Amino acid sequence: MRKHSVCACRDSGAVNSFKAQTACSDDIERFRHGKRDWETLFCSVFIIVLIRYNHHMYKLALFDLDGTLTQSEFGILASAKYALEKFGIYEADEKKLKRFIGPPLYVSFSEFYGLTGADGEEAVRLYREVYEAENFKNAPVYEGIPAALLALKDAGRSLMVVTSKPQGMAERVVAHVGLEKFFDAIVGPGREMLTPSKTVLIQKALALSGARKEEAVMIGDRKFDIEGAKGAGIASVGVLYGYGSREELEAAGADFFAPTPAGIARLII
Repeated sequence: MRKHSVCACRDSGAVNSFKAQTACSDDIERFRHGKRDWETLFCSVFIIVLIRYNHHMYKLALFDLDGTLTQSEFGILASAKYALEKFGIYEADEKKLKRFIGPPLYVSFSEFYGLTGADGEEAVRLYREVYEAENFKNAPVYEGIPAALLALKDAGRSLMVVTSKPQGMAERVVAHVGLEKFFDAIVGPGREMLTPSKTVLIQKALALSGARKEEAVMIGDRKFDIEGAKGAGIASVGVLYGYGSREELEAAGADFFAPTPAGIARLII
């Protein structure tokens, strides 16, 4: 039986993609079982080496906040329940409430509970009323994040936070949990922006940093982070310890995956 001479990883998307890595690894395994030839082996090994080399080309790491740096569900869910109850909506399903983590608040209230227009704006106001008073403090930093950020800084990487949370509020959260020393800037929308674009926020961060697109990577736990990165033309890392599933991140087109905060540092350094 003739061995196949085809490098599947060449046809699986960009060189710095998870699909390419998986395809190359599969080709190497098939070579071990006599189902691929030497040409395919060399191609697959070359692509994997190139991918790993490209990891070290990222000079700017952009971090999402909720679900990436902080385990923010506690304050967010309590604030969402408070706002919904003011409209006579009593949501006991925690899984449904967790949908508030990631998208802009107005989008969550309108798409999940039909609160649009003036009602949607009032729901956002009510949420912020209790979140900004006290609930924002109930968002512990994920274990391993400080060590990962320190490793990245020691390796000479520039770090920024890029979040859909209003910038002033994001700055308070980052300061409260003691992470502000790691970041060169925090980029978020103005309070008046009800449906901020993650792509636009990433583009703003790139402009502030002066980094080229190929030098930057977005790190986040939801599809909004990955789609925003794609829209801005930069690479992305989907973290698997946050609120989005691997399936969600794969469907959105994440280039890499990090199961832990330490995994983020290993990918970029």
